[in-house]
Amino acid sequence: MDRAQKEQLVDDLGQIFESSGVVVVAHYEGMTVAEMQDLRAQMREVDGSVRVAKNKLAKIALEGKPCASIAEYLTGMTVLAYSEDPVAAAKVVDKYAKGNDKLVILGGAMGDQALDPAGVKAVAGMPSREELIASIVGCIGAPASNIAGAIGAPASNIASILSTIEEKAA
Repeated sequence: MDRAQKEQLVDDLGQIFESSGVVVVAHYEGMTVAEMQDLRAQMREVDGSVRVAKNKLAKIALEGKPCASIAEYLTGMTVLAYSEDPVAAAKVVDKYAKGNDKLVILGGAMGDQALDPAGVKAVAGMPSREELIASIVGCIGAPASNIAGAIGAPASNIASILSTIEEKAA
């Protein structure tokens, strides 16, 4: 890799570190190509990505970034998993690490907040943006459905009373 390519890679990594909601650092020693492709596919499903980069270049890209604290995790065979959604990448990596002992979570960052492995697991346990939106919409819609049910209930009660009277008369 020549100098221009390295500079481009550092710029790309810098953009990732600035724009990502969460970055997870993990060791992937011993993973097969198929396993790594599976991890990448799972990350793509949640609009996240996986990147393997030289640790030295990643440390250069981290200089001056809010998540610079993850530089200490960049030793050995590391992989960076990231997403704009502050929870998605952590969820996928945590789930994948539970099923594959070769992927070991070292830590990560959520904005300027450093995360240890327990912190990454805690973030993975949080609801995603889509789950939160669905919950909020459900809360907003619940009163409307209750009102509709209350308005419709008397008519159905009258109809059942009338049918009962009709049955007794017959």
